[in-house]
Amino acid sequence: MAEIRPTVIREEKVQAINEIAGKLRESQTTVVADYRGLTVAQVTELRRQLREAGVEFQVLKNSLTRLATAKESLTELDQYLTGPNALAFSKEDVIAPAKIIAEFAKKNDKLEIKGGVIEGKVVSAEDIKALASLPSREGLLSMLLSVLQAPMRNVALAVKAVAEQKEGQGA
Repeated sequence: MAEIRPTVIREEKVQAINEIAGKLRESQTTVVADYRGLTVAQVTELRRQLREAGVEFQVLKNSLTRLATAKESLTELDQYLTGPNALAFSKEDVIAPAKIIAEFAKKNDKLEIKGGVIEGKVVSAEDIKALASLPSREGLLSMLLSVLQAPMRNVALAVKAVAEQKEGQGA
């Protein structure tokens, strides 16, 4: 049986801390949630939904996460790092992790949003839930497109009305 040396354990912890710090730094949104009481099937379903949206969901040791938050100047997040936690990291979509976890929590009252980080700023559970209530990125882009198309549509309708009016006068 191989002997485990303290330096090997220390190197693994340093690597884990650096990995968590990197995820905190690179993520648009990080959500901290208490998953106690969820069944394995429920956690698996939540992971699947998050994975489909490009969100990474991990159960991490609070002690290592606290060291990573110190490294990234996010120590305000430490207040949410009590008890068993899972963190959802999203590099691409700011809204996706909040929306998916909040929707899942509505159906599974055992899942509790504790807080998180949005674009480098530590926020409360209420802020995460407010973010979840926003339309998705696609929904926002659709609204923007609609707003941008409205003036063109109005001009086209005005030109058509003038043309029809002139046609009516010429007849």
